Amino acid sequence: MYQVIEDASYIILITMLQVIFLTRVATYTCLGVGNVSVLCSEKERLALLNFKHSIQDPFEMLSSWVGNECCLWEGIQCDGVTGNVQRLHLKGDWPYPYNHLAANKVSSSLAELRHLKYLDLSGNDFLGSRIPEFIGSLKHLSYLNLSDANFDGIIPPHIGNLSNLRVLDLSSYDSENFLKADDMAWAFGLSSLELLNLSYVDLSGAQNWDMMLHMIPSLKELSLSRCRLSNVNLGPFLNSSRILPNIKHLDLGYNSFKGPLPGLLQNMTSLTFLSLSGFNLSLAWNFPKLLSMIPSLSELHLSGCGLDKTHLSSPHLNYSTLSNIQHLDLSNNPLGGIFPSVLTNMSSLEVLDLSDTMLNSSLPIMPKLLELHLSGNKFKQIEDVGIWRQCHLKQLSVTNNVFRMEMTDPPKNASECSQYSLELLELSRSLKGRIPETLGGLANLRDLDLSYNKLTGSIPESLGRLRFLQVLDLFENQLNGSIPESLGKLASLTDLDLGSNLLDGNIPVSIGQLAKLRTLSIYNNSLEGAVTEAHFANLSVLKLLDASSNTKLTFNVSRGWIPPFQLISLSLSSCNIGNGFPQWLRHQRKLQWLLLSNATLSGPLPTWLRKMPIIPYLDLSHNKLNGSLKSLPNAGNGDAYWPLPLLLLEYNLFSGSIPWSLCRRTNLEGLDLSRNMLSGKIPNCVGNLQGLTIMSISSNQLSGAIPSSIALISSLFWLNLNKNNFTGEVPPELGNLQGLGVLDLGDNKLYGNIPNWIGKKLTSLVVLSLHKNHFTGRIPQSLCKSSNLQILDLAYNNLTGTIPPCVGNLNGMVVGHLMNVYDSDIDDDKNVIQVMKGVDLEYTTTWRMVYNMDLSSNKLVGEIPVELTALSMLVGLNLSNNHLRGGIPESIGKMMNLETLDFSKNELSGRIPSSMAALNFLSHLNLSHNNLSGQIPTGNQLQTLIDDPSIYAGNKGLCGPPLPNSCSNHQDPTTTTTTSKKKHKAAEQTRVWLFYVDIMSGFATGFWGVIGVLLFKKHWRQKLFMFAEEMVDKIYVGVMVRVAKIKRGREAA
Repeated sequence: MYQVIEDASYIILITMLQVIFLTRVATYTCLGVGNVSVLCSEKERLALLNFKHSIQDPFEMLSSWVGNECCLWEGIQCDGVTGNVQRLHLKGDWPYPYNHLAANKVSSSLAELRHLKYLDLSGNDFLGSRIPEFIGSLKHLSYLNLSDANFDGIIPPHIGNLSNLRVLDLSSYDSENFLKADDMAWAFGLSSLELLNLSYVDLSGAQNWDMMLHMIPSLKELSLSRCRLSNVNLGPFLNSSRILPNIKHLDLGYNSFKGPLPGLLQNMTSLTFLSLSGFNLSLAWNFPKLLSMIPSLSELHLSGCGLDKTHLSSPHLNYSTLSNIQHLDLSNNPLGGIFPSVLTNMSSLEVLDLSDTMLNSSLPIMPKLLELHLSGNKFKQIEDVGIWRQCHLKQLSVTNNVFRMEMTDPPKNASECSQYSLELLELSRSLKGRIPETLGGLANLRDLDLSYNKLTGSIPESLGRLRFLQVLDLFENQLNGSIPESLGKLASLTDLDLGSNLLDGNIPVSIGQLAKLRTLSIYNNSLEGAVTEAHFANLSVLKLLDASSNTKLTFNVSRGWIPPFQLISLSLSSCNIGNGFPQWLRHQRKLQWLLLSNATLSGPLPTWLRKMPIIPYLDLSHNKLNGSLKSLPNAGNGDAYWPLPLLLLEYNLFSGSIPWSLCRRTNLEGLDLSRNMLSGKIPNCVGNLQGLTIMSISSNQLSGAIPSSIALISSLFWLNLNKNNFTGEVPPELGNLQGLGVLDLGDNKLYGNIPNWIGKKLTSLVVLSLHKNHFTGRIPQSLCKSSNLQILDLAYNNLTGTIPPCVGNLNGMVVGHLMNVYDSDIDDDKNVIQVMKGVDLEYTTTWRMVYNMDLSSNKLVGEIPVELTALSMLVGLNLSNNHLRGGIPESIGKMMNLETLDFSKNELSGRIPSSMAALNFLSHLNLSHNNLSGQIPTGNQLQTLIDDPSIYAGNKGLCGPPLPNSCSNHQDPTTTTTTSKKKHKAAEQTRVWLFYVDIMSGFATGFWGVIGVLLFKKHWRQKLFMFAEEMVDKIYVGVMVRVAKIKRGREAA
């Protein structure tokens, strides 16, 4: 008996082990985790490691990819028996700042994963590269998702080899790059395909697109939103009933279809999802027909279709078809002020989008509604949207109502809900007033967005009762008072943004207990006190910290503190950092953004900083840091990709040379080393910075020649080398920088002529500043070809010749233009220094609106060309301290935008044009030290300048206010001008007559002064003739002797 029991126990034990083994295998197959003994293929493991090494992984998504067991790595799932990699799931969050990979292409090593069935690379950034052709060799693939991965170019036809593919997603919703298709014949091979998403793929030029609609009968979901399709693309199949027989999900939104509803919809009786958003207005007349054609619809998107309230109240509407719809999008249609009553009859409706429909009335209670979107309307009261009456609503979005609604408590006589289901509440750009305490009663809230409003008062303590709250966004309001202690009780909080308010007081230490907090922004407030280690005690998953622009806030942590978190972004700009450069940063190995500008930092950079990984966005500007730049972070990959990589070190005291190590930052887009004490030469390796858009090294002590290697940076838009000691000529290679918009080489020791190629090659120039150098020669006429130029500064050189009349062709100073500057934060702190109103003015964020020409302090001659007055956009014109002659052009009054005008210290003559009184914006004028004459014009803007007589000083012929000498015999300006011309002509004739008299007098004096003496002095006359005879005889004898010698020489020969 015991033997039987023992055998039975043995069998049970074996069975249990088998069950456990199979369970582990199943778990391993489904989840890619487990401690089974199946080993992954060595070939596939190496392929995965090669892929890892080919990409940038700033968020360490692949940190688990170490060791030999690749089947245990995150994102990898293997076959439980063979160990072959079957699933590669690497979905990222790009373009959002969390978790994504980046590379300039997909590594071909993935082609070694021959057994791969599932590949998801969506949400990563492949920098506009092509979809690799080798994907077509992964014959076992049934799932392929490359959406939102920033691919560009033509879709490779090799994808058509994937006959087992069931899901293909190549869509893109937020990308600078877009895929295209030139021929869709490759899709015919996808015989098993059930889901195809090509949204945002350009199909406008694709051949065989219409045939694809009936060559893939297995297709159930088709998304072609924003594919630039039109009726032409559908061809003969526009009204065909033979296509897409099994389709359930069809998205044709935001294309260019016109005319009646496509006939292809008539036989799609199984369709449950349909989007015709953006369809031609004629769709409006077919709205009832549409609903009757497809009674199975449960989700319908008709955004931007031109529907109004008459179409929703049509007598042809079949209300029975309405009752099936669960999700209805009628956004961006002019429905009018009153809520459409027909919607209340839709008994199954759960999601309703009425954004941008001009609603302004109260909404009825819809008990089954779970999600309601009402953004972009004209509601006046918060109660109109039913926030306190829609008890079952889970999501409510009412943004962009232009601050019409006041945030209030529910009316006392209103029947409040016993319990609210609301989980998401978005009310940005809509509210004014105070945040009511009753908001804390929405106990199920997960996401509360009250940003960009005009909310005042304090943050209510009741928000601390929202125990499920994950996101609290109060950014950009006018909230005051202190941060409530109760916020430290929000144990589920992941994102807290209190930036750009009027908050003051100390930061509560309870914030340090938010163990799930990922982002904390208290930017731009008036917070004060000390921030210590206690404020970060349990913030182990914190990724982003922004406490910048709190000038009374001091970060005072101990030098030995080791933070519990690994930050990706840290901004403490315009705060006070105690104990010198933050020592705890040496433990932050994942930093991608570090902003410590204007943070009271001083002294040299710590030596340990050099061993830190390169930080893509590093801003240490506006401090008192000194010493060498060699201690900048330099470890890791110098060309690692990251959006907007910048190095901003301006306004410090750094000295020494520019280190060669900077040249490793080949992906750098902005470099600003201005306002330091750097010396030596610019290293030639600067040409390696191929991605650079802005280079500013002004106001240092750099010397030597400008390196020609700068011309290798083809992307350069802004080059500022102002205020250094550079010598030599401008390198001609800079002419290759055809995208250059700002070239500032002023205040150096450059010499030679201004190069002709500047105007011929640098056609995109907006700012050209060469002032305070040693340039000679004439102003090249080729500069007139710079049609975008709005600032031209050639002052303080040794230029000669005349001002070329072709300056009137500088179209950028005539009509103005919106300059296409790199759209980023790079140039926010960039500046242009111009002499305006007699002083050096530094233009920062407003420099794009400055139009100025400064040719002062040269040796220019001739007259002021009348063509110059055509530059009507000029704000400043300075021609002072030259040798210009003639009169001031009468048409000067056409330069209506002039604020500062300086013609002083020239040789100008004639009268001051009366048209100058029309310069309504003129606030600085200097015409001193010329030869101007006549009465000073009065009236309009010139009347505001009568308190300063110095602007007319040194012109002896001028009279009238503000000069003390009055004008006698004052006449009408026109008569006076005519008389002046006659007098000038008479004076000119007198000068000519006197010239001839002088010549004749000189001749008579010289001739008779000699002849007259000889005539009356006989003895002198005899002596003169005897001297002449003797000289003639001597010359004759000398000539004859010379001739005789020549003859004897010839006879002897």
